[in-house]
Amino acid sequence: MGGLPPLRLGVNIDHVATIRNARGGDHPDPVKAALLAVDAGADGITAHLREDRRHIRDEDIASLMAALTVPLNLEMAATPEMLEIALRHRPHAACIVPEKREERTTEGGLDAAGQFDALAPMVAALAEAGVRVSLFIEPDTRQIDAAIRLKAPVVEFHTGRYAHVTGPERADELRRIGEAAALAARNGIEPHAGHGLSFNNVGPIAAIPQIRELNIGHFLIGEAIFTGLADAIATMRDHMTAARG
Repeated sequence: MGGLPPLRLGVNIDHVATIRNARGGDHPDPVKAALLAVDAGADGITAHLREDRRHIRDEDIASLMAALTVPLNLEMAATPEMLEIALRHRPHAACIVPEKREERTTEGGLDAAGQFDALAPMVAALAEAGVRVSLFIEPDTRQIDAAIRLKAPVVEFHTGRYAHVTGPERADELRRIGEAAALAARNGIEPHAGHGLSFNNVGPIAAIPQIRELNIGHFLIGEAIFTGLADAIATMRDHMTAARG
């Protein structure tokens, strides 16, 4: 598989903020974690500003925008409030994700096909502001078709099901992700992937030739408790590089 383009790693620092918010105050600082991640080799930082502010807070986005020299990928729900925030800060990228207040984490992909009419003006407004739009979707032909019609330059495939099934089911899901990545790339959309990826399962996803970026957060922050964030990122990088050939 020599000659494949480098695979970027975006590190999601949401759960540093989760730990901070569990006790209140300012420690640990997600901006400090973001800068450490960049020093360790992260190509970008991802942060999800949820409607209920359960981890990342508004001031974190402002601080990240001021501190980072690498792209910030703002994960956001498709709401007027979040659109206004994205247009005010103008991060490098905005990944539109589904969001339900009662969920522990993002469950499944955005229904870009079913929400097409609501998403179209939002995607257009972000694009006009120079924000690179990504849609967090299932690896499904119908959703990719919607992304094409929405003129989204990027899709991020939800790998949660792949991460949580085993045996033939995992092989089927991997094949589905690979076919979806190929379809997206053929139509000029850059495929990314993320959710539930770990040292043990990242390899086959990283080996999909069309995938250009992985966004990984919860696992890396959890692993950092045992080995430190820099070491966790370096080890993930090693797995990604080995899979890439």
